Amino acid sequence: QVELVESGGGLVQAGDSLRLSCAASGGTFSSSTMAWFRRAPGKAREFVAASAWNGGTLYADAVKGRFTISRDNAKSTVNLQMNSLKLEDTAVYYCAARPRFSILSRSESLYAYWGQGTQVTVSS
Repeated sequence: QVELVESGGGLVQAGDSLRLSCAASGGTFSSSTMAWFRRAPGKAREFVAASAWNGGTLYADAVKGRFTISRDNAKSTVNLQMNSLKLEDTAVYYCAARPRFSILSRSESLYAYWGQGTQVTVSS
């Protein structure tokens, strides 16, 4: 059973930066595709970024150039560096995992494991 625990959320002002982390346990992290999703108030959960086991990355257009996903296989962690935050980035951010050398995907239905989420609030 894979367990994912997010951390790093908080309240920041527009234009600030924030770094989220997700610690994974119980699986083979190095062969997993890891992703971040978010759910804004009143909206469906949406894809943010993904990091594949082979080093590939994928970003949503809304965050491209501002957010960077990275992973540390030795520590079984995946991070999301968020710069130039906007009001519309306010959401609960979720870490997700696809095991066994899966390809990158924006589809949440393909991710088998999920964390509980961490709140990010951007104020003006």
